[in-house]
Amino acid sequence: MRCDWTHFLQLVERALPAGPSGLPDLEEALSLVRGRPFGGAPLPWAEPYQQEMPTRIVDVAHTVATYRTASGPHQDLSAARRAVATGLDADQASELIYRDWCRLEHAAGNRQGLHTAITRVQPVNRELDCSLEAETEQLIKELLNDADRSAGRPL
Repeated sequence: MRCDWTHFLQLVERALPAGPSGLPDLEEALSLVRGRPFGGAPLPWAEPYQQEMPTRIVDVAHTVATYRTASGPHQDLSAARRAVATGLDADQASELIYRDWCRLEHAAGNRQGLHTAITRVQPVNRELDCSLEAETEQLIKELLNDADRSAGRPL
């Protein structure tokens, strides 16, 4: 008997060591994900997977978004957006995925998309009653300053 999670893990284990050439398998693995595992209300038997699954999904989404956002032959911003959306569906509080979202909108030259990503991460952290991670704050400053320079606006 097989389940999507087993297939997801098999694809990921085969793809990760392959680097960017493993992207098709990583993207196929993400295509198996349909929202937050167990809908956020797992049955008692699923408790061991409740933390592992979103963490693994976010890791794969981050890997795909990183490869697909970088300049070069593997760049595909639409694929990066799909990976980010899947990562956020699995864990809406993942700052790692919000950083990926910010980077990809910056790479696309989409200032409005960058602002959307920034405004989406801030209420999540307020709801969790915590500050943005230092890495996220620094990235936001860098990307906004770079976007301002690109638009010819004074800093």
